[in-house]
Amino acid sequence: MKKYKAIFFDWDGTAVTSRKAPADETVAAMKPLLARGIRLVIVSGTTFENIARGQLERLFAPAELKNLYLGLGRGAFNYSFDESGKAHLFADEIPEKSKLLDIHRICFDIHVKLLDQYGFDTDIVFTRPNYCKIDLMVKQQRGDNLFLQENEVEQLKALLKEHGITGGLQSLLDLSVETGKRYGISVVPTCDAKYLEVGISSKSDNVNVILQRLREEAEIQAEDCAFWGDEYVGIEPGIFGSDSFMLTEQTKKGDFFDVSSVPGERPKEVWTVGGGVERFLSFLQEQQHS
Repeated sequence: MKKYKAIFFDWDGTAVTSRKAPADETVAAMKPLLARGIRLVIVSGTTFENIARGQLERLFAPAELKNLYLGLGRGAFNYSFDESGKAHLFADEIPEKSKLLDIHRICFDIHVKLLDQYGFDTDIVFTRPNYCKIDLMVKQQRGDNLFLQENEVEQLKALLKEHGITGGLQSLLDLSVETGKRYGISVVPTCDAKYLEVGISSKSDNVNVILQRLREEAEIQAEDCAFWGDEYVGIEPGIFGSDSFMLTEQTKKGDFFDVSSVPGERPKEVWTVGGGVERFLSFLQEQQHS
């Protein structure tokens, strides 16, 4: 297999089975690559505290951490580590309080319209830095497995149809954009079936910012990079999961891999390899041998 200078990867469902699951095997697979100078980039919608239970600075030596980057919160936070091994926020997309409140209002307006016009129940998670999560399947719980589950796409389609939302998921994305315009905000809606996430950035912002930093620091180009995830699958024609946002104009010359076995269409640039977390860890181990 091709050897990469940088590897971008999702955390939940790709590097670990759940946030509460032990990350020992993942850490063990990462350490030799970091020690050799391979840049590893964790790209996730979650926060710093939820990656390896917030223990990254303890699990890796400072010399290893200098080659580790984190793009978190759907574009909100981008971290590197200094010479002492301490995390440093080098770029962010955090709105002022007034704009964040408008994002909250946008999501509440979406909630009200869906309930009023279609009798469609939703819940909203407001405690995110620059977006909200609108739960579209309130009766279905994921437990510790927060990533896309098999059959969720079909369940969402059936639920929307049952409530007379004939435009499917695209109508929800359009509603999000239209509602944002009323507040003068260009929102970036994404969906992994259960959650409609409405905010001002996405994983696209994370990978673009970090790739630019890698270009400046080590002349690493997109074609030197691999991008691994488990949520590339299409929910509707032309609408793909959150990891598809790692595929941008800046990153498109890289190699993209999906460890999910969920049936469905992916962007044409993505290789579906399946195998879940075990397959991704095998890839990291393969990269250790030059």
